[in-house]
Amino acid sequence: MPGTLYGTLYGVGLGPGDPELVTIKAARLIGAADVVAYHSARHGRSIARGIAEPYLRGDQVEEQLVYPVTTETVTDYQGAIDAFYAEAAARLAAHLEAGRDVVLLAEGDPLFYGSYMHMHKRLAGRFRAEVVPGVTSVAGAAAALGQPLVERDEVLTVLPGTLPREELAERLRATDSAAVMKLGRTFGTVRGAFEDAGKLDRARFVERATMAGERTGALADVDPASVPYFSIAILPGEVAASVPEEPTDPVSGDSRQSDYRHSRGGVTVVGTGPAGRDWLTPQTAAALAEADDLVGYGPYLDRVPPNPRQTRHASDNRVEAERAAHALDLAAGGRSVVVVSAGDPGVFAMATAVLEVASEPEYLDVPVRVLPGLTAAQAVAAAVGAPLGHDYAMISLSDRLKPWETVVDRLVHAAQADLAIAIYNPRSKARPWQVGAARDALLAHRAPETPVVLGRDVGGAGERITVTTLGELDPELVDMRTLVIVGSSRTRTVTRGGRTTVFTPRHY
Repeated sequence: MPGTLYGTLYGVGLGPGDPELVTIKAARLIGAADVVAYHSARHGRSIARGIAEPYLRGDQVEEQLVYPVTTETVTDYQGAIDAFYAEAAARLAAHLEAGRDVVLLAEGDPLFYGSYMHMHKRLAGRFRAEVVPGVTSVAGAAAALGQPLVERDEVLTVLPGTLPREELAERLRATDSAAVMKLGRTFGTVRGAFEDAGKLDRARFVERATMAGERTGALADVDPASVPYFSIAILPGEVAASVPEEPTDPVSGDSRQSDYRHSRGGVTVVGTGPAGRDWLTPQTAAALAEADDLVGYGPYLDRVPPNPRQTRHASDNRVEAERAAHALDLAAGGRSVVVVSAGDPGVFAMATAVLEVASEPEYLDVPVRVLPGLTAAQAVAAAVGAPLGHDYAMISLSDRLKPWETVVDRLVHAAQADLAIAIYNPRSKARPWQVGAARDALLAHRAPETPVVLGRDVGGAGERITVTTLGELDPELVDMRTLVIVGSSRTRTVTRGGRTTVFTPRHY
């Protein structure tokens, strides 16, 4: 059983050759290890060590595990290799027993045709062993070719080039896509197997994928005398290798690209929440990413990172109907258009404006959908607790689209119904008096001690939360970027851990 004082064996995958394809975890372990071990041929050069060299400290113990034989013909190859693995395992075990952590470097992935597996089988039962996966040579070769290997239900088969030609050809016939490894001296056999399987014309060749000297080309054109061991034959699947055709008219055969774009045209009205990207829903983020055009009030559009593929149409905040018509006209021409609101688009925002214009005869066939967003009322309420935890009303103080008398009437009825109230659009340069007037109207039906929350720019750089009472509400603390929450008769204010919490119980 592994002892608690023993070191840990790490099988660390280095990827196909480029040191920048070493994972962050692999680099960290290499730099921290007491002992770094690696295999090499008798010439002493180690590809694995070369890949890992940027991450070595320089003062670590290095264990070079030199193969006694490689590809040469010997009387008892397997016996010599088994003896070598046993001796190498004993050398690493001595470090582990002394409490030293050992990183054994492996090209590609440690458990994918790698030498590490021989040490793992011999040592993992005695010591703690952890395997750090690496990018495989198959993945590196596909990247070098810029070629998908499989698509949809296609099957990828990985084969060693050391198989007999007949068996290799049979397996190539039976699969959609293949990666044949361990070429070098086996290249002639591998090329012949592809030819026997009738797939040589689609086969590709990659040499030293991601390394210096990388070379790619058609397998049929490769000189067998020039093929190194670190090369791979790739057979992409037919579906994966196909190029999608542009949509065409089934009768004329003409391109239908413009018709295709028209068929996907539509308007999506989204809410970006009260502040930055953290307040976006995944659904809204996806709609923004897919859009051709973004339409909205300038400051709201500024919350969406620019994308040079998209066209942005900013306008003033007081031209909602014109903005909606512009978005619908773009969509009617085949554009995918997103109308951007802050908060939730259905709460004193653009959803109603778009749907109102979209109800006109010329736009009835233009698709319109509305995606919800986090409201300013929710954000401000959460910042102090749950003042909207029971029944509440949302009321806008703006009298631009309705008479002030209507605003006051709704405030009074909400107060008489003992509803908490979330007040939008409380004050602007043209309407500096309305907060005070609303306060006075509510005081006729609500106690002066009623809790009031002022939330400004919640989630943004200028966030400010103020908890006061209705009787002490100072209109000068309120601007257009402030949302006001007036509690009900049941709303409570409690100091917890030095912070003020406001909540409305759910029971009467």
